[in-house]
Amino acid sequence: MIKRTLSAGILAAACLASAACQQPQSTVVVQSPAERGRYLVTVGGCNDCHTPWKLGEKGPEPDMSRMLSGHPETMKFPPPPALPPGPWGAVAALTMTAWAGPWGISYTSNLTPDPETGLGALSEENFIKAMRTGKHLGGGREILPPMPWDWIGKMTDEDLSAIYAYLRTIPPIKNHVPDPLPPPPPAR
Repeated sequence: MIKRTLSAGILAAACLASAACQQPQSTVVVQSPAERGRYLVTVGGCNDCHTPWKLGEKGPEPDMSRMLSGHPETMKFPPPPALPPGPWGAVAALTMTAWAGPWGISYTSNLTPDPETGLGALSEENFIKAMRTGKHLGGGREILPPMPWDWIGKMTDEDLSAIYAYLRTIPPIKNHVPDPLPPPPPAR
């Protein structure tokens, strides 16, 4: 009796081991660089600032008809409210495309492939350089807050290339984003 139980146990273990060995391994999803870039842009929250927000049925939401086109060129604002001394350091427009703080006023860039007002004329090399150095277009003025270029710049070259590849596939939108404004002179 013990011999049969032991033999049945060994046989059952062998069958389980054999079945486990024959189980298909997890499948690896192969993505094109543009598909990977779309994923990174989505989970990275790029639409949160680079897509103007509008008031929808359930409250503020990104206006995907202007996806990643940056601050609307026709939208003019009064000066931002003065920030009180203390822990508050920035204010944002309801569109989430204009930000003001100690650095002045910054407007989110047009990331669409429009050759005149977006990234259409920017090379992949300069895109990666901009994300690594914090210099607009890879060598111009500083990229201003709230853009987290220093964190994005820690991505691999492969991931940054994928983001660039994806941005080349979205619809181009002609939208000239205003230049940033310096902070006002200190009050005397």
